[in-house]
Amino acid sequence: MTQTARQSRGQPFTILTVVGARPQFVKAAAVSRALRGQSGMRELLVHTGQHFDREMSALFFEELELPEPVRNLEIGGGSHGAMTGRMLAALETAMTGFAPDAVLVYGDTNSTLAGALAAAKLAIPVIHVEAGLRSNRRSQPEEINRVVADRLSTMLLCPTRAAIANLERENVPGEIRHVGDVMYDATLFALERVRDRLAPLDRLGLRDRNYAVATLHRAENVDDGDRLRRLVDYLRTEAKEQPVVLPLHPRTRERLSRFDVDTTGLLLTSPLGYLEMTRLLAGAAHLFTDSGGMQKEAYFHRVPCTTLRDETEWVETVEAGWNRLWQGGPRTGQREIADYGTGTAAARAVEAIRHHFRI
Repeated sequence: MTQTARQSRGQPFTILTVVGARPQFVKAAAVSRALRGQSGMRELLVHTGQHFDREMSALFFEELELPEPVRNLEIGGGSHGAMTGRMLAALETAMTGFAPDAVLVYGDTNSTLAGALAAAKLAIPVIHVEAGLRSNRRSQPEEINRVVADRLSTMLLCPTRAAIANLERENVPGEIRHVGDVMYDATLFALERVRDRLAPLDRLGLRDRNYAVATLHRAENVDDGDRLRRLVDYLRTEAKEQPVVLPLHPRTRERLSRFDVDTTGLLLTSPLGYLEMTRLLAGAAHLFTDSGGMQKEAYFHRVPCTTLRDETEWVETVEAGWNRLWQGGPRTGQREIADYGTGTAAARAVEAIRHHFRI
């Protein structure tokens, strides 16, 4: 049924949202809250299962008040190609069954790529939230996912002006809109719930501003034993100045064991839920991370960040003096980043969708 036919029969404009990994749960929660109660619209959430354990998936749904998925594909593990292929087939079946008017994808994971490909092959419009980011490193799976998803998208909702410039330089088709960063919306939501919680700090024997937080999970860092060892040694050196808490992604824990990496001096923990991680980061003196999203979260909490990579797609965090590459130069003077908005990015995204599809 076409969109016009749906509307003429009084049926809502249906958006099928594809999520699969922690950063997508956080972003989708903000947009889902903005979509709820919208007249003439409804959202169906499909979880690919890319992150499938409680700490990486179910707990996030609970804490972020995400709606229950209408389908969990339970596809996790395996190579990039195998995982993406299984997701593509399963999502095609789901989209054929639910017949959405548009498919919404987030960020740069295999779930993003599979969702965009499945929708495009079924001639369903694709909406990409966090479009236009570029690390300009094609060896990164995330960069490939971003570029392909952007080329397939009908609507490209960008967090920054730099992202818009990237899309314009590449002559990417589709409507390009700057809406701000939905991660900032999510951070404000979480802060209201954790501001007075001290349990994560008490459990680790920490006080606000007397510790650093670190995260490591990207394949380029943890799948190479020599590089992983160098990064951990770097963190161990930093830990001589202040405690460094390292919540371990399941893959990172396995690689540390496989490569027999010495983590002496670091405070290792199991993966944390979103609210606990928010509280830990909000009270930190510094963040060391290879996560794209956490570079921004550090800025939202005004916590200086060191990115454990050789480049970053969030170039404005470096230009504004809140971030630096671990082997780069010193930070510049700190300034505010206006592009991220004021915490209304999700509402602006929904407004842009309504306008584009004339809902």
